[in-house]
Amino acid sequence: MTIEILPGRTRIGWIGTGVMGASMCGHLMEAGYATTVYSRTMSKAEQLIQNGAIWADSPKAVAESSDVIFSIVGFPSDVRSVILGEEGVLAGASAGSVIVDMTTSQPSLAEEIFERAAGCGVSSIDAPVSGGDVGARNAALSIMIGGDQETVEALQPLWSAMGKTIVYQGKAGCGQHTKMVNQTLIATGMIGVCEALLYGYKAGLDLETVMQSVSSGAAGSWSLSNLGPRIIDNNFDPGFFVEHFIKDMGIVLEEARRMGLSLPGLALGHQLYLAVQAQGQGRGGTHALQLALSSLSGIDWQNRG
Repeated sequence: MTIEILPGRTRIGWIGTGVMGASMCGHLMEAGYATTVYSRTMSKAEQLIQNGAIWADSPKAVAESSDVIFSIVGFPSDVRSVILGEEGVLAGASAGSVIVDMTTSQPSLAEEIFERAAGCGVSSIDAPVSGGDVGARNAALSIMIGGDQETVEALQPLWSAMGKTIVYQGKAGCGQHTKMVNQTLIATGMIGVCEALLYGYKAGLDLETVMQSVSSGAAGSWSLSNLGPRIIDNNFDPGFFVEHFIKDMGIVLEEARRMGLSLPGLALGHQLYLAVQAQGQGRGGTHALQLALSSLSGIDWQNRG
């Protein structure tokens, strides 16, 4: 399916204005695309509305006013409701329009949406992202894309407004599978970041000085450079919610079982994050893992001397 993307002419729909979605939608508006928005909590879309976005009362109403409809919501059940429900996007989408789900969700659901959308003459793309709140604000996200390649290429102006690393991964569902690789890397890597900082603290080191030495060498990572300073400063505000990360790891483990894979490192990460959630940090950032790991050693990280 081909679609021409032109600022001032192409109408954008956006569903989900949370930690990342509001910034991503804002970049498209700044690029000149007329935008209709919907969010379960209208107040979260207030700034976008003040900047010129039109509010719609349902995902269906968003689709009725849009050529390309984006969604970035919480859980696969939300994706199913928002896109395939009675008041969902597909119920209001016109033939020739494009649905782009940027939620981290199940590959099998992405495939189902693709097939059902195709039956209505609508193209569907799965395009989960990585980079958290910082990447969203800075239009520097990594976007992993599955679906019809011609349609994906036609949407390049929209991808470029939101991200810096834009890679087509293959057929429907491949974007989601790639995000599962990403989340597996983050889960196990975050354990290393948190344990390393915990060790440095217990050894009596100045953690900011330690960061100068280790963040730019072989041990460096995005999580260490971007979330390490937040951990040190006791800033556990979410760039990405723990409860959503637990959901993602569950999807990976489910897919791994289906493929006959053993992923013990990820299984450990999943269990540790369940502990984080049990300690009341489900709406904290993924780096709140530090609090759960510290408690295992009897250290009150937030009140350390």
